Amino acid sequence: MGPTVPSFGDLGHQSCHLCKGRMKRKSSSSVQLMESSESTNTTIEDEDTKVRKQEIIKVTEQLIEAISNGDFESYTKMCDPGMTAFEPEALGNLVEGLDFHRFYFENLWSRNSKPVHTTILNPHIHLMGDESACIAYIRITQYLDAGGIPRTAQSEETRVWHRRDGKWQIVHFHRSGAPSVLPH
Repeated sequence: MGPTVPSFGDLGHQSCHLCKGRMKRKSSSSVQLMESSESTNTTIEDEDTKVRKQEIIKVTEQLIEAISNGDFESYTKMCDPGMTAFEPEALGNLVEGLDFHRFYFENLWSRNSKPVHTTILNPHIHLMGDESACIAYIRITQYLDAGGIPRTAQSEETRVWHRRDGKWQIVHFHRSGAPSVLPH
């Protein structure tokens, strides 16, 4: 069995050329958005819908950036305090709140000084009224293991966002893939 790869449940990925200028990081991390022509929605959307969907992609990229940078303070601002999650680290259990995630920020992400590059593939957004949205995507993470060997991890993620007082926050996420444990 090989080393366990960092699949960054709510423990991160970075995104996009939009965020690179704002990124605070101890390591070089990046996030990229990629859509295939096959996933292009053939339904004609109005401009407002397109803008709102882009907003959800942008906040998702910012969340992944905070995770990849080990920035728990920024992460908590983007998460509802009662957030729930299913992720490999929870071993099939539903976890609630931020304490479970804090452990990984304090003991894994904040100590990672190696470069991480994340790609969000084929995001699909469901807008549910003006104050909530769901985004589903494949997350590809490239990183260097403890021996300096380049590795790639994949996870399938769904995040539910809710806007309160004009600010988007995660209220639930589900991630499938390998646990977020870097090899020693």
